[in-house]
Amino acid sequence: MSDLRAFYERYLKALNAHEFDGMGEFIADRTTLNGEPATRDDLLAVQRHDVDAVPDLHWELRELLFDGDRLAARLVNTGTPVKEWLGVRPTGASFEIVEYAIYQVRDGRFVHMAALHDAAELRRQLTG
Repeated sequence: MSDLRAFYERYLKALNAHEFDGMGEFIADRTTLNGEPATRDDLLAVQRHDVDAVPDLHWELRELLFDGDRLAARLVNTGTPVKEWLGVRPTGASFEIVEYAIYQVRDGRFVHMAALHDAAELRRQLTG
């Protein structure tokens, strides 16, 4: 369990530093993203797109639970979009939302990743 905690904390540190080139350490070549088959490159394209639109995008871990090879995290995501993102034009408004994420780790890398956040609340914060 402490190994999984350290693994996730390293992943989050790299994610917050927007160090996507090193994500092969954390994400398997083939994975699932929200229940759909995906490659690591697919997932990284989503992350890069998000950070391109929200350069200060940050994930803060609030809670981490373990069940065998699975992790569940409650995070707070913050940022200020500088480009159109999720269908909302930038207004200078920032957001702070809670994200719930579930992961499965096999052979030292994520093979399943799923995340849920309140998109309506996110849009409300961005549009005022």
